[in-house]
Amino acid sequence: MSENVQTAMFEILKKIQVDMSSLRTDMNARFEVVEKRFDEMGDLVRKQRRDTAGLLAMAKSTAGQFAEDLAAVEERVRVLEARGR
Repeated sequence: MSENVQTAMFEILKKIQVDMSSLRTDMNARFEVVEKRFDEMGDLVRKQRRDTAGLLAMAKSTAGQFAEDLAAVEERVRVLEARGR
C-alpha cells in the first residue's frame, strides 16, 4: 500500500513540475509581449513629445509675428490719429 502511495505521490509531483515549467514558459512569453508593448508606447510618447515641441515652437513664432504686426498697426493708427489733430 505504501508503495502505491509513493508512486502516486511521485506522479503528482511530476505533474506539478510539468505544470510549473509550462507556467514559467507562458509567463516569460507574456512578459516579452508586455515589454514589447511598453517599448512601443515609449517610442510613441517620445514621438508625441517631439511633435508637441514642434507645434509649440510654431505657435510661439506665429504669436510673436502676430504681436509684431499688431504693434505695427497700432503705431500706424497712433500716427494717423496724431495727424488728424
